[in-house]
Amino acid sequence: MQDEILRKEQDFHDRWAAAIDVEGIRVRDYFEACTAPENRFILQHLGDVRGKYLLDLGCGAGENSVYFASKGARCMAADYSPGMVEVALKLAEANGVQVEGQVTNAMALNFPDNTFDIVYASNLLHHIPDPKLTIQEAYRVLKPGGQLCFWDPLKHNPVINVYRRIATKVRTEDETPLDINLVRYVKSLFTQTHYDTFWLATLWIFLQFYLIERVNPNEERYWKKIILEHDRLQPTYLRLEKLDALLKQFPWLKRYAWNLAVVATK
Repeated sequence: MQDEILRKEQDFHDRWAAAIDVEGIRVRDYFEACTAPENRFILQHLGDVRGKYLLDLGCGAGENSVYFASKGARCMAADYSPGMVEVALKLAEANGVQVEGQVTNAMALNFPDNTFDIVYASNLLHHIPDPKLTIQEAYRVLKPGGQLCFWDPLKHNPVINVYRRIATKVRTEDETPLDINLVRYVKSLFTQTHYDTFWLATLWIFLQFYLIERVNPNEERYWKKIILEHDRLQPTYLRLEKLDALLKQFPWLKRYAWNLAVVATK
């Protein structure tokens, strides 16, 4: 069953990779745009990456590897999709940085114990049949004192769940958004864990795309659009982000955010 799921994920992402134009990717936006709060949180807790060996697990098009390489890290772009690894290496070349690449299964990493200073994973775990196995593997390949950083969607928000039922062509059928209680598992392995959730009131932007702008969710990926159009969205996003900060003072509301971000130290 797991092999079948992984094969379908690989095929989906290979097809997506074949359609990617690396010249159109603005790498910095994925980490520094106002609409990238998950990565801004991770950068805040990660600190200086110069000279560190970073595994970009589930590298996708390679935005993460290229960004961290530009900040002085040595990066390994790894993905189960050979097509995505190829795109990541092309993006690195286009941006004038050096990145290594390897095809790997995130539940059975082909790297020795205590290899990396940082394991970074964005939007990966909800594609994995057993996220805990991937977290265990990340722990194994991290050096003592190394950091696991990841962000992924949560399963609890009803607005996003409606979107998921509509946007069937830009998602894989087996992906499973995370339960926020996965944080407890991370805490049981790692010595220190920081986490936060993002997009509560700010999810109005998704409703704006669908109800007002009539953007077809099967033709444009909303989670890409929020990055690509961050300049236009900034006034609305920043106003709603202030409301999110108030809402998150009620701990029980945090689970209803769209995304979870975690930085954990081994």
